[in-house]
Amino acid sequence: MLTLDKFEEASEKVKEVTLETKLVYSDYLSDQTGNKVYLKPENMQFTGAYKVRGAYYKISTLSEEERQRGLITASAGNHAQGVAYAAKCYGCKAVIVMPTTTPLIKVNRTKSYGAEVVLYGDVYDEACAHALELAEKNGYTFIHPFDDLAVATGQEYILVPIGGGGLATGVSTLAKLLNPKIKVIGVEPAGANCMQASFAAGKVTTLPTVNTIADGTAVKTPGSKIFPYIQKNLDDIITVDDDELVVAFLDMVENHKMVIENSGLLTVAALKHLNVKEKRVVSIL
Repeated sequence: MLTLDKFEEASEKVKEVTLETKLVYSDYLSDQTGNKVYLKPENMQFTGAYKVRGAYYKISTLSEEERQRGLITASAGNHAQGVAYAAKCYGCKAVIVMPTTTPLIKVNRTKSYGAEVVLYGDVYDEACAHALELAEKNGYTFIHPFDDLAVATGQEYILVPIGGGGLATGVSTLAKLLNPKIKVIGVEPAGANCMQASFAAGKVTTLPTVNTIADGTAVKTPGSKIFPYIQKNLDDIITVDDDELVVAFLDMVENHKMVIENSGLLTVAALKHLNVKEKRVVSIL
């Protein structure tokens, strides 16, 4: 169960490997939307994304025996780097199964932390199924990228990107514990809207296919363990088309001098979909 004590415990632990990413006020996006827009630049973390938070905290909760068996996970890139880096910190083996479509730069960054990379499947879900098979075969400890309450713990209006739902679970649950009036909005690629489909069906739903340039959030099935928290605490879900991500990329480069990957741009593109004015809005990158 996710409690305030668990969030506080995770917050202290992840300070060992994370940078404090303070909110950055955006004059440009505020003028464009009529709101007071703040960016939380998690892209500035050492591994390039927020995923190191959940990965490191989860691994810290394992026993020494579980860590020494070796760790395995599946990821399109960001969770992969988080687990690889955390495993390096703890001195244990890490095997990462990544889809064959994963950008080479993410594969190489993962390898640079000492992890063994296995390329398998066209999408995350196929890579995950293979990782579970390898975990059972070799006795590895599996670290789920989102469907794990410990991973979710390691995280007005808050816009949060959604792949499998781990970050959205942590952010929305903590936000509601601190202030139930806060609105937390999830943002998915239109071509990989597994959480929106699950919301509409009232149960975890698998998409037949996914098609998006936001490879970090290209997931066919959201997490079943975290879905009840999402149902309870997430106020809405917005979907963004790929062409909107291209526009958001150019906006961030030209007006903020920041290069953000497509999954992180979801919350920037979603600002234009918010039907509110004169509100404080935080976009998690």
